[in-house]
Amino acid sequence: MTSVENRARLVLGNWKMHGSLAENAALLDALRAADPASHCEIGVCVPFPYLAQAASALGGSSVSWGAQDVSAHAKGAYTGEVSGAMLSEFGCRWALAGHSERRSLHGETDQAVADKARAALDAGLTPVVCVGESLAEREGGNTLGVIERQLEPILALGADALARMVLAYEPVWAIGTGRTATPEQAQEVHGAIRVALRGLGAGQVRVLYGGSVKAANAATLFAMPDIDGALVGGASLVADEFLRIAAA
Repeated sequence: MTSVENRARLVLGNWKMHGSLAENAALLDALRAADPASHCEIGVCVPFPYLAQAASALGGSSVSWGAQDVSAHAKGAYTGEVSGAMLSEFGCRWALAGHSERRSLHGETDQAVADKARAALDAGLTPVVCVGESLAEREGGNTLGVIERQLEPILALGADALARMVLAYEPVWAIGTGRTATPEQAQEVHGAIRVALRGLGAGQVRVLYGGSVKAANAATLFAMPDIDGALVGGASLVADEFLRIAAA
């Protein structure tokens, strides 16, 4: 059985559709100056237009960067899409796949998310695959069934592919609402995901928690044995708050 000590902690920021060149400069400079590698690994997933700025500001530092989405296609007539190869040219390490907002607002299916994860891997990126249930699904007692369904095409990619991914559990009802799953609620789902991963020989895969993570609740979440870090939304736009989460 893989112990938590063998899984390096990771805190990723998801800026969503926020930022400007001026605002980003101050935030990126603060992250670079802090050199937070002594706490844990950190990175930021920024809007596509700001990838060059992130690469310029963070290059040579301990802070990595990535994108919030990736096309399932390598190239072609897909207007508005951005391929993994394009992201790689900007030094990206990460590509989010299946964030709940992409699933709900853009109709991405479980299989589409798996296809995007596969495309990211093919381009040498680390996909961060997001799963999570709605409030209605949780209140209906369907949380673990939803997670199992969403993970099925991801797990089908096999242990070798999984070993190059990160998973993120983000209960939809806790994203941007100020509500956060209790550490025990989060651990229950993380523990179930870990069992599924270990069944494929991929217990070392990192599983992050996402959903209104703040400096005030980070330490209690990170104390859970199967929570390996966080996917941070709004708090990642404030350098001090984001770094305090990493320090937790």
